[in-house]
Amino acid sequence: MTAVVGRCEATLDQRDLDAGVLATMYREAQEKSAQSRRRRMHSGVVAIWNIAPEPFHPKLVEFCEEAIRETAGRSHRLPSGPLHDAAEVSRAGIPTAMLFVQSLKGISHNKIEDTSEEHLKLAVIALDKLASKTMDWIRAQ
Repeated sequence: MTAVVGRCEATLDQRDLDAGVLATMYREAQEKSAQSRRRRMHSGVVAIWNIAPEPFHPKLVEFCEEAIRETAGRSHRLPSGPLHDAAEVSRAGIPTAMLFVQSLKGISHNKIEDTSEEHLKLAVIALDKLASKTMDWIRAQ
């Protein structure tokens, strides 16, 4: 059986470290919405919330990668800038970075999010190494 939906709402989370790229993505979403109107569909794009990209501190990102490689053998860099509290800390002039731990099945920010005990143990070791590298760097300045 086929059903035709009378109304559909979707949220599009656009992320990039470059404000220009974000502006282009938003413009392209508006253009696609305009194209759908030509097909007699009513559509629109409304910005709900945005935050200017706030890059992580390059030295701390380097320390994160080193700590993870030393602990797990390899590191995967995520193209993410600090959000939430990290953005405000960074804007206050405090060097900021985030170290992520793998979530099972890629589920994040959800009540069923879970991480294996093995990965949690590795994360604690890597975080300890990151903290040590950061403290050494601060002492050397």
